[in-house]
Amino acid sequence: MHLTMNLRQAVEDDELRLRTQRLLTEFLEHRARRRGTAPQPPSTAEATVMRSLAAHSWLVTPHSWSRRQRNRLQQMVDQIESLVPDGADPNWLSVVALVSFAGALLERPPPGHSQARREWGATVDQDCQRLVTFLCGWLTGKHRTWMEAQGGWDGFCHNFMPAPPPWGRLLAPLLTSCLILIIFICLWIKILVAKCLTSFHLPTCDQPSGSEM
Repeated sequence: MHLTMNLRQAVEDDELRLRTQRLLTEFLEHRARRRGTAPQPPSTAEATVMRSLAAHSWLVTPHSWSRRQRNRLQQMVDQIESLVPDGADPNWLSVVALVSFAGALLERPPPGHSQARREWGATVDQDCQRLVTFLCGWLTGKHRTWMEAQGGWDGFCHNFMPAPPPWGRLLAPLLTSCLILIIFICLWIKILVAKCLTSFHLPTCDQPSGSEM
């Protein structure tokens, strides 16, 4: 029994690590893509949420394009230490901010920064892998207990995605309201027709239809 529990825990731990690695790889490669490379759509729910939140993240790197190319991993370590002090747990907002910061470090410099572009092309692929490895270890190693307590990436999605409407609870009142509306419309039509018939008198056989000669 203990062996079964240990195997199950190992599978769950491995799944958390794999999902984290996949999310980070997809997100950072999306931000580090080269000119002319079409962006790929997110492949998981957490990737969709992360990309959407990162587009509105409040944390951006203040460094110049030239400095962004230099020791990205150390800049990442410094940013983590400033946001999540040693001994403290992160929260989902700080996780989003840190992943966004890593993405900003890997973005291709704009035109006019020729030196930064050369440095970027020479280092971006290797640094992307280094940042994925570092952040994955930080989240699923040092802060694994916190992530598991938050429900992992399913908890992340649940925290930011709007809850689906409770269709089961809404269906019965909706059908009842529709039925009442139909009955009301039918009664209204019936009353309207009755009023029209009452106000419209056709001539009968006993009544002369014109003046007698």
